[in-house]
Amino acid sequence: MNKMNAVITAIESFEGITIVSFESASQPMRMMALELDETLQVGSKVLLGAKASNIALAKGALEMLSISNCLDTVVDSVENGVLLSSVKLRFGESLLISVITRDSSKRINLQPGDHVTALIKASELSVLEIKR
Repeated sequence: MNKMNAVITAIESFEGITIVSFESASQPMRMMALELDETLQVGSKVLLGAKASNIALAKGALEMLSISNCLDTVVDSVENGVLLSSVKLRFGESLLISVITRDSSKRINLQPGDHVTALIKASELSVLEIKR
């Protein structure tokens, strides 16, 4: 599980759905939740989580995406297996891991030092811990 420190910047709720906005590594993030810990409030420090298989990568220009979390990262390393690639990414002080197909890794020619965008849908982000 990838982990990122964040601070809640906004909470919006309507008809049982909540959108929580965060700031992590000076970048905005959003999470969609059906149930939310009632102790969470604007200004709360949290630890966010996202599975490695839920982080897609993009290299180059991005235009009009519906994905809420488009994180500027730098490739730390790429390990290509037979079918899958494990890509380690620097995001602020966090090290994220994305698992993508080997074909995708080769097609976009991922190399250490490349600037890439890590894409995480709001529904794939979760609060792992509330920091007190």
